[in-house]
Amino acid sequence: MYEPLHFRAEDREAAFRLVRENPLGLLISQGVGEIIANPIPFLLEEESDKLFLRAHVARPNPQWKLLQESPQALVVFQGLGHYVTPEWYETKRESGKVVPTWNYMLVQMRGAASIREDRDFLHRQISALTSTHEGKRADPWAVTDAPDAYIEAQMRGILGIEIEVARWSGKFKLSQNRSEADRAGVVTGLAAEPGAVGPAMSAIMASTVEKKQS
Repeated sequence: MYEPLHFRAEDREAAFRLVRENPLGLLISQGVGEIIANPIPFLLEEESDKLFLRAHVARPNPQWKLLQESPQALVVFQGLGHYVTPEWYETKRESGKVVPTWNYMLVQMRGAASIREDRDFLHRQISALTSTHEGKRADPWAVTDAPDAYIEAQMRGILGIEIEVARWSGKFKLSQNRSEADRAGVVTGLAAEPGAVGPAMSAIMASTVEKKQS
């Protein structure tokens, strides 16, 4: 990934929070003569000094067989992203020397994937994944709510994927390469955009500026 220094995300806590808040990662690996990619919900788990991505896929999905042959995998987690118009820049009014761009946040994780077929791994994985996403709901659903025989049948149709993360990188492109006045204009402009994404990015940019100044 192209990572200009001013966009590089070096805050481990912020990068891992993006992964956990946007767990639908794009799993990318090398197939036979081609690259294959599938969106899969992952769990990011830390054990001692190791970092793992864990998920499961349907047996008919050919990617797990390809990972057995070529285990190296890349998983991309995409956070917020929004178009940035030159109209928001103070520089436009000063010189006109500006162009549109796109602000965004993403994290990439790389490592070797292992295919896990054992029942204990699969049951732990689906239970943890369910708990993570159901836990804050008013009436959370649990794996144990379904009949045991039904869950066992469902698990026979999936395989686990475990990636030991060897390297991660993040890119938070939030107008860090612009002047203070231009960044302030982007913060104001995003805050006024319709929908939820613009105001959310505006808040993140404002918070980033505050942290830098403190």
